[in-house]
Amino acid sequence: MRAAVIIPAYQAARSVGPVVAELVQIWPDADALFVIDDGSDDDTANAAQAAGAQVVQHPHNRGKGAALRTGLHTALAAGFDAAVVVDADGQHPPAEALRLRGCCADPAALVLGVRDLQAARAPRANQLSNGFSNLAVSGFAWQRLADTQCGLRRYPVEAVLALGTRDDGFAFEAEVLIRAVAAAIDIVQVPVRVIYPPEEERTTHFHVARDPARIVRRVLSTSAQTRLAWLRSRLRGRKR
Repeated sequence: MRAAVIIPAYQAARSVGPVVAELVQIWPDADALFVIDDGSDDDTANAAQAAGAQVVQHPHNRGKGAALRTGLHTALAAGFDAAVVVDADGQHPPAEALRLRGCCADPAALVLGVRDLQAARAPRANQLSNGFSNLAVSGFAWQRLADTQCGLRRYPVEAVLALGTRDDGFAFEAEVLIRAVAAAIDIVQVPVRVIYPPEEERTTHFHVARDPARIVRRVLSTSAQTRLAWLRSRLRGRKR
């Protein structure tokens, strides 16, 4: 299995360089690190490239989902079977990303990192938001998913692109889980360690009130689409 690293980045000039530099030191494939600069107007692209990543730039900010989709297409074109997603803010230790790469031998599995937010001392608002999203997504997926918002994941590249995800924002990560379950993609859940810096050093573009609401809307629409597709397939099968 050849596994790339995809790092979606927006206004991450301060943090993306160290993340890339550490990954360069430990990742087996030297040409595997792709930073998707999602329309930053700071020095994100230069910092990532100087540290050793290949950089793809969006001309304007399109959202994390759009950046991930660009990264997956880039990895597929470069011949990679899987892609480990790592956030640009330093929350995901590169050693944990490497462990996720090798924890499951099946390149067709979607490997989902599961955080212990309480142990990581994540803000209370984040813990509540994550718990709410977990309940909602698990219910509509008909499968217990322990951490539906964790960005540290390993995607089977071609299979995920074939799911036809539509969301360009943070809801992409929930949408892809719903569609993966409907497509019978095996989801392997693995505990991961994450780092939450002190509040004054923390940078996030996730809004703990607005974005969970958008996630729920996307989950509802995606669930309706996948259930309708399932019903149509059953009806076609009966007609035969």
